[in-house]
Amino acid sequence: MKRRFGLRLSDVAMMRLSCQAGEPAVWAGARRSSSRAAALLQLAATTIGRSDTALGAFYRRLAGRIGKQRAVTATARRIAVLFYNALRFGMVYRDPGAAAYVERHRSRALANLQRRARSLAYQLEFMSAETCVS
Repeated sequence: MKRRFGLRLSDVAMMRLSCQAGEPAVWAGARRSSSRAAALLQLAATTIGRSDTALGAFYRRLAGRIGKQRAVTATARRIAVLFYNALRFGMVYRDPGAAAYVERHRSRALANLQRRARSLAYQLEFMSAETCVS
């Protein structure tokens, strides 16, 4: 088979079938992996999603926003990075807990909101729970 731009002609034909001119490209998502390490990390990520840890809170926050499968992948990657740092540099992981993670995320989101309001020439004022109208 003749190669064109480093691809076989059959590969180019398949690309044309999946993405016709004028149509949006079809994204199939993450590729399947046959790696045992990836499978174990994904299993650990789904298990840790039900725990009361910072990684569990991370998983639950992402699962609500982008879906469970992508949250599993992101949490598995985070576990892999922690594992690598523990092996390579001797880092000791101390879990701050889900409450600390949620509070840190809340304060970061609030700071970002204040920054965006300031850039639009607004000023945020905090109200007590009794004066809030819903």
